[in-house]
Amino acid sequence: MNFDLNDEQKMLGEQASALLADMTPFDRLRYLIDSDAQWDEPLWHKLAEMGFLGVTIPEEHGGLGLGALDLGVIMEALGGANAAVPFMSSIVLAAEAICLAGSEEQQAKWLPRLASGETIATFAYAEGPGPVFADGCGFKDGKLKGSKSPVADAGIADIAVVLVESGNFAIVELDQEGITRTQLDSFDQLRPHFRIDFNDATAELLPGTGKLNRLIDHAAVQSAFEAVGAAEACLHMARDYANERQIFGRPLSGYQAIKHKLADVAVATELARSNAYYGGWASESSPDDLSGAAAAARLSGIKCFEMAARENLQIHGGIGYTFEANCHFYYRRERMLAVHLGNRGFWADRLLNARPGSQVQGA
Repeated sequence: MNFDLNDEQKMLGEQASALLADMTPFDRLRYLIDSDAQWDEPLWHKLAEMGFLGVTIPEEHGGLGLGALDLGVIMEALGGANAAVPFMSSIVLAAEAICLAGSEEQQAKWLPRLASGETIATFAYAEGPGPVFADGCGFKDGKLKGSKSPVADAGIADIAVVLVESGNFAIVELDQEGITRTQLDSFDQLRPHFRIDFNDATAELLPGTGKLNRLIDHAAVQSAFEAVGAAEACLHMARDYANERQIFGRPLSGYQAIKHKLADVAVATELARSNAYYGGWASESSPDDLSGAAAAARLSGIKCFEMAARENLQIHGGIGYTFEANCHFYYRRERMLAVHLGNRGFWADRLLNARPGSQVQGA
């Protein structure tokens, strides 16, 4: 196992970070919130132009055909910038579901459009309180009936990959009669969520079966990369503020308690990054290890991001809780990511269940 990224992956991450730093300053995020925008459309088109949307989509379908670690460095950059784009919904979840379970015809129809950014997709898996991945939506004779809630980025999505009965996937175009989309209150204003009601909406089943766990593990690894990027951004923000802020004639960073806080966040972030790398490696090279690796990456990613977001607020003091400061962008995203794809209990069960000889049930 190589414990570092190769030169091409490092270059890919640098290109993504430079683009996001240029196009997504904090004032841009404030503008998006103040204007009630659901996404940063110019940034999305630029990501498509740079080829980032197609990083793991096969070359025959207009993508780059790269691997999970390549996708991870982009997710890490997106997390660091707190970008308001449907990358997780459209590329990490929906496009991967079509790659895993779609027919050749379905892949040929939708993957090029997703890689180019022409079509935006979402993945509808939850049905309110209850199982994280609920398959209560009914699919019969090409018609979809039921509800999914919450569904990230559903307001701007053209299609949805929906988890239906027996753990299968159906693909549905959202601009048709029989579909109602209702926006929900969302703590993270830069990643809106919706309820989708299907009333005999026309849909098409993806023929591949038994792909849900593979998709969940893939998404968990990429979510961990996003959390690592965001946690590191919080660490740097807190460090810079502590160096600039003067308390009793000396920098705030000169106090031992502040040094300990920053050191703890740095250690947690590096540990989470190592787990994310291991998850990316397992995605590509060791499918038997993926379930445990994905759970470990997800749990350590959640933990490090929560610590970083909270300590960033604490180090900034009272000003950190204002809209004019930048801490809240990451705190809001952290609270959303903490429950997206399932909370800690869900992933702790999956981690225990991945151990040899485990007797944990229901994970």
